[in-house]
Amino acid sequence: MTEPVRQDEARLTTHPTDGTRGIVVSPHFLASRAGIDILAGGGNAADAAIAVNAVLGVVLPDTCGLGGDLFALVHSPGNSEPAVLNASGMAGSGVSADDMRDEGLGAIPYRGYHAVTVPGCVDGWYALADSVCSMPLNALLEPAIEIARSGFPVSSELASSLDRLTNLISEQPSAHPFYKGGAALAEGDTMKRGRLAETLESIADGGRDEFYAGDVGRAITQATRGALTKDDLAAVQAIWVEPIGARLFGSTGWTVPPNSQGYITLVTLRLFELLEPPDDPNDPLYQHLLIEAYRCAAWDREDLATDLQSAGEDLVSDERLEQLLSTIDPKSVGRWPVPRPIPSGTAYMTVRDRSGMGISLIQSNFWGIGSGLSAGDTGVFLHNRGAGFNLIQGHTNEFAPGKRPLHTLSPTLWTTDGTIDLLLGTRGGDQQPQFLAQYAASFFHARNCTDDSQLLPRWSMSQPRPGSSSVLKFESPVAPTTIKGLVQRGHTVEMSDSHETGWGPVSAIDGSREFKGSADPRVSTSAALIE
Repeated sequence: MTEPVRQDEARLTTHPTDGTRGIVVSPHFLASRAGIDILAGGGNAADAAIAVNAVLGVVLPDTCGLGGDLFALVHSPGNSEPAVLNASGMAGSGVSADDMRDEGLGAIPYRGYHAVTVPGCVDGWYALADSVCSMPLNALLEPAIEIARSGFPVSSELASSLDRLTNLISEQPSAHPFYKGGAALAEGDTMKRGRLAETLESIADGGRDEFYAGDVGRAITQATRGALTKDDLAAVQAIWVEPIGARLFGSTGWTVPPNSQGYITLVTLRLFELLEPPDDPNDPLYQHLLIEAYRCAAWDREDLATDLQSAGEDLVSDERLEQLLSTIDPKSVGRWPVPRPIPSGTAYMTVRDRSGMGISLIQSNFWGIGSGLSAGDTGVFLHNRGAGFNLIQGHTNEFAPGKRPLHTLSPTLWTTDGTIDLLLGTRGGDQQPQFLAQYAASFFHARNCTDDSQLLPRWSMSQPRPGSSSVLKFESPVAPTTIKGLVQRGHTVEMSDSHETGWGPVSAIDGSREFKGSADPRVSTSAALIE
């Protein structure tokens, strides 16, 4: 392994290449460097992505890690569509919706054992290793093991996050490296995670059973009070599924089908394109049409983003798009009808290798550190993806053992004639399709470069609900005329900071124009590096 790059040496954007060099973009410079080292050592894009993911789980424990889920889209040169991996875990059999209702719960709590589903990350790594990787998994985990054992500098974002989480996690056995004398480590302090290094080594040496059936698995069952049983953990969580694709801006956008909400990004952009918007993102009509396209596509998500029950292609069909298009008014905000009564911690990374293979991978603990529970002292924090279920009897997204919850993770990959145009993803929970649609509209429709698409002021709104109004926040560099035009059309607009840390980081690789990577300046540790 080469000497780790320092944060002040990390480039937030790469220089254009001739397409024969690898590019890695991730939320942390140490992870991006690990990916570059794997590429330089002969690994492919999938190899590098696993190394990046493993390092991120070490240095960004408040966003991702072994206790969370994973989705990936993998493009192999010349293939007409990407391979899509759904490594989101299923609900356990040790608790039921009736049990929770009997406890007096009207919804699944975001913190605590009720929200913990089987972590899919490790199964996702093994699925990638078995199908598309060229190097053994133990070699791909070496950088993360080394960094966990030798230590790494705490970033300003991590220090702030751990401080906020003190009351929730400081007494958890796996949180001991995060705190000293009862206080969170400060920016610049060195954090060492020796116990997590041992857990990663056990996975590297002993396979999936060392995680799911070994010490970690037993600790998961104990932490969840038996909600996740030995048999639940024995079932492989990762499956290869058919992608959802839609023709957009002369390219084809691909994403993961439900239980992911990824379809919202494609539907938003296709509606936006059909509405024939102006080219200038500063034009209020441009922003109005994009906002309304998103709201129209997203308001009924809870009914559609369920456990592989929705037909992915139906969600982006011409017939459905025509129906949605007729409900959007270019002059005024919409208020979409109420259906029948129905009762963000994430890390995105992307790699393109010199052969043209690309991977769009996202991995998450969900609400920051997730459930707030650790699997004993193994260094593993357990996600809270079960909060994507509800407790409404008969609803398509009602909690049930062996079922996958609604998922916010929404990676995308864009191709033309078997080659990559764009690799694009972000963290952001419910807001992921919002940020991705804004970036992709800027890149494809407005024809802005990767850097300008990153810097474009973003808007954010709460997940739209049936019958809800348009209330959004906009980053402050937005033009006053843009805000004025949106308000005139009925939007409620609040101003935010110039760059909101939580509105990203978006990571992107341009594979069609400049062969260039772009990391989001909203997060200080993000880095795009060239092999």
